Amino acid sequence: MTALLEFKQKIKNLYGQYEMYIMPVLKFAVALVYFIWINANMGYMSQLDNIFVILILALICSILPSAVMIFCGFVLMVGHCYALGIEVAAFMLVLILFMTILFLRFSAGKNIVLVFTPLSFGFNVPVLLPIGSGLLSNPLSALPAGCGVIIFYFIRFLRAQSKTLQNPDVELTEKLKLMADGLVQNWGMWITVVAFILVILLVNLIRTRSFDYAWRIAIIAGGVTYVFIMLAGGFYFNVTIAMVPLIVYTVISVLVGIILEFFVFGGDYSRTERLEYEDDEYYYYVKAVPKASVATSERSIKKINAEPLREEKKMDDHVVSYANPIFHGDSKSGEKEPEVPTVIQKPDVEDIDFEKKLEESLKDL
Repeated sequence: MTALLEFKQKIKNLYGQYEMYIMPVLKFAVALVYFIWINANMGYMSQLDNIFVILILALICSILPSAVMIFCGFVLMVGHCYALGIEVAAFMLVLILFMTILFLRFSAGKNIVLVFTPLSFGFNVPVLLPIGSGLLSNPLSALPAGCGVIIFYFIRFLRAQSKTLQNPDVELTEKLKLMADGLVQNWGMWITVVAFILVILLVNLIRTRSFDYAWRIAIIAGGVTYVFIMLAGGFYFNVTIAMVPLIVYTVISVLVGIILEFFVFGGDYSRTERLEYEDDEYYYYVKAVPKASVATSERSIKKINAEPLREEKKMDDHVVSYANPIFHGDSKSGEKEPEVPTVIQKPDVEDIDFEKKLEESLKDL
């Protein structure tokens, strides 16, 4: 456990130090995967189904706000729909405007969830999106999540009916009726929309409570609720739901959610403290849950240069005082004394006793 906490702390320190470089890279990666998914599931216009176009759009989105990524995705969708027919492009454009005006304008700061919603279906972990949104965001993220589900199922419907929509012999009214029925009467889509919205609201509600292990309980409750709604809705509307893959992918999503809780929250409930305060108007009852952390020591190597000390020692060796014993003995005749620099200390005026000197002079007289 200590190793995991140290690894978590290192990741947080690394992100805090290089955030200005990591965020553009992450945005570039998300935009690139999102645009590739759109081309892989639509790809009707060859001019847009080009890796260079995708790379340029991803680079633009990496340095601009996340709303640009959503806008570029809508442009790609409308462009591919235009290759199927102008009526298909008009239907897609009306659908996007309808969702933007009625829902997305109320969740402007959380609309990036709309990008992650089809990607969660693409990686076969759809329940991870509502669980993650409920943990990391607020209840307003349910709006872009529901819109993302509608876009995903409508794109899948267009891929299944692409030959019919491209057939010039089919009348315009029949195409519009076919797309409207595919959107309104797609009960599997509406069951998923309801499941996403309820799971996000439930997870966020439990996560914000003050009891112990609220995050983990919210994750497990969200996974169980998603499975129950999908199975109950499939049974009621007679929609085929693959039970085994649903349970397996839900368990995987719950495990990923627990890992997410460890890196984002990581509260240590064994050291929980309950505090009480009061002032002139209120009583305050506070529950403090410390974060599970470990102190990491950073090793630093200091190079000590002893050269200045050696120079000081050499200078001290050359200093000669009268208290040195060599001045008390007579030097041998004929031997030349080595020339060494001497430091002559002048007697201090305050140390001379003038009265004693005067007495001695009078006695001599």
